[in-house]
Amino acid sequence: MPLTNTAIKNAKPAEKTFRLFDEKGLYLEVAPSGGKWWRFKYRYARKEKRLSLGTYPDVFLADARERWDAARKLLAQGVDPGVARKEEQAISADDARTFGVVALEWYEKQRPGWTESTSYNIMRRLERELLPPFGTRPIKTVAPKMILEAIAKIDDRGCHETARRALQCCGQIFRYAVVSGYVENDPTPSLRGALMAVVEKHRASITDPKAVGPLLRALWEYEGSPITACALRLAPLTFVRPGELRHAEWSEFDIDAAEWRIPGHKMKMKEQHVVPLSRQALAVLNALRPITGGGRYLFPSERTAERPMSENTVNGALRRLGYSKEEMTGHGFRSMASTLLNEQGWNRDAIERQLAHAERNGVRAAYNYAEFLPERRKMMQAWAEYLDALREGGKVTPLFAVSAGA
Repeated sequence: MPLTNTAIKNAKPAEKTFRLFDEKGLYLEVAPSGGKWWRFKYRYARKEKRLSLGTYPDVFLADARERWDAARKLLAQGVDPGVARKEEQAISADDARTFGVVALEWYEKQRPGWTESTSYNIMRRLERELLPPFGTRPIKTVAPKMILEAIAKIDDRGCHETARRALQCCGQIFRYAVVSGYVENDPTPSLRGALMAVVEKHRASITDPKAVGPLLRALWEYEGSPITACALRLAPLTFVRPGELRHAEWSEFDIDAAEWRIPGHKMKMKEQHVVPLSRQALAVLNALRPITGGGRYLFPSERTAERPMSENTVNGALRRLGYSKEEMTGHGFRSMASTLLNEQGWNRDAIERQLAHAERNGVRAAYNYAEFLPERRKMMQAWAEYLDALREGGKVTPLFAVSAGA
């Protein structure tokens, strides 16, 4: 006898699970807990199987019969309704797993291992270059042609390095998707030859003392934003990486100790780095404090004080001063300091420590932020005085290194 709504409603739980049968394999299973589940028992490929059709009262009798009827029609076509259900659920999950969802999942997994600057740059790359063209598409449907078109648009703007990095980032996301079981392969390797080759070169820098003097005079005479002007002055005095400079926070500075202590999560080597501050560097900070000292960053963005200045600010200022990207970049102050300090005979290990470089020979794996610190203090003050002499244009006598204890 077919089931009725009254019989279902009046079915009370018992000590053991029992079933109320409707017809041709459809039944309601009643558990001791009071839960009621619709089931369909059927045979496929000579095996007995069961298909869940929902719970009562979420699914009423009429609805259960509709689902049962749809399952029986699949059986009549030679299709296992249980397998069809799983495939349907997989398709639904794939539709929800967009490139953007996977990209942000990858980003959050990787972010703990990145510096703040790297995290910021990668998110900007995602937001500007990768998410707009196919962020809302299921990642399984993002074809090589779509990726190529998006990357080619960047390349066509003349931003060849940006295009290369965007493609590299896209590949990392797809490789994460592969190991996560979201896609079967990474489509990006075949696209790398389609981009204009980026010539690897050292970052542009001025290292000839005769040219450094005019550069410094231009920096000190910069007439743009006073915040940018201070960044331009602090860059050669500290020669930190551009990302470390623009992400500098007031809380990192100990003025009494004349030290800038950059936390490890901001450093490329993941270790705290100490920058001894010369009297000249302290003077720049004193000039900057009335402007930005009430906030978090030394060099905040013009749009919001909650973010640091753009990565292009210093380079843009150098261009306005007449220096092309082939002549000088924000990163070039590091090469300038490294070249001239080595030429002046300072301890190479002290220079490398101040540059926060990794050990090339791998012998000393641990980075000791205080290593050579007394010598580095003396070196940084001598360096600032040397830059003053070059800027003022007088006869320059390099302050060659002396022992830290002299």
